[in-house]
Amino acid sequence: MRHRSVSDLMTPTAVSVQRGTTFKEIARLLDEFGITAVPVVDEYGCPVGVVSEADLIRRHGTGNTAVDLMSHPAITAAPGWSAVRAARVMEKHRVKRLPVIDSEGRLIGVLSRSDLLQLFLRRDHAIQEEILEDVLTHTLRLSPSSLTVEVADGVVTLSGILNRRSLVPVVLRLCRSVDGVVDVINRLDHEQDNLSDDVRMGTRKQPRKA
Repeated sequence: MRHRSVSDLMTPTAVSVQRGTTFKEIARLLDEFGITAVPVVDEYGCPVGVVSEADLIRRHGTGNTAVDLMSHPAITAAPGWSAVRAARVMEKHRVKRLPVIDSEGRLIGVLSRSDLLQLFLRRDHAIQEEILEDVLTHTLRLSPSSLTVEVADGVVTLSGILNRRSLVPVVLRLCRSVDGVVDVINRLDHEQDNLSDDVRMGTRKQPRKA
């Protein structure tokens, strides 16, 4: 399975400001481009902070330029990060967006919470296809005809019979990790596992000694 990365979800951006950009110019940019924050970059194009609408509103008269108004340091993401990693960094630092930087630290885009929501806007058919082809067929080497996969509004319902009970949690875990899956309803059944219930319960009869 291939999870979509930050580079797949981010908004490539040319909207940034310099340290000396004024309050009014920043406000104009936010309004013109319909954005709620803008990265502040140095002379090399590397993010050093972020100015948001909240930063503009709560200024305390300490200055009128981006360097005075910005929240810093800039919490950034790499284009190869998974969406899950980016979301965890946002949550940890309590930020709503991450400037995305290349290997040299230069700004190449911005990832926002709304960009992450795109994961959950995948079409049900695309989710179903990925589960059938990538999860069941390629990863687990199962016959897709042995299970029924239904997807409605991102909720996956799995039904059918697996030949081993131990496969059930594996199938559920992999399906939950597919991009766009909101929840998984388990209606799977199973045949006898590799080991009998007696063995798992520690009551297997020992063979008689000769």
